[in-house]
Amino acid sequence: QVQLVESGGGLVQAGGSLRLSCAASGRTGSTYAMGWFRQAPGKEREFVARIRWSGGSTDYADSVKGRFAISIDNARNMLYLQMNSLKSEDTAVYYCAAQRIGRLQYDSWGQGTQVTVSS
Repeated sequence: QVQLVESGGGLVQAGGSLRLSCAASGRTGSTYAMGWFRQAPGKEREFVARIRWSGGSTDYADSVKGRFAISIDNARNMLYLQMNSLKSEDTAVYYCAAQRIGRLQYDSWGQGTQVTVSS
């Protein structure tokens, strides 16, 4: 399995930016894709963005398209989420996740990092 540790969360004003990082360790060689998810208080966890471990192919939730950018440095086993033009509705705990080759679900999750956007 892959171990994941997020960092970079914090408190930011609406319209501001944050960059989240996720450090991956363990069996990263079997990773097919990495993703960011978030969970706001009282809500279900939702998909934010994903990227192939090899880089290139990305997907975003409609709510973050044009504002967030996912990237990966697989040589350093690092995943990033650049978040710009933040809104109060982006407030949530953000999780990174890894999907192994041949698996349909993400099966490794980090502990999460809190992002709070004040209006």
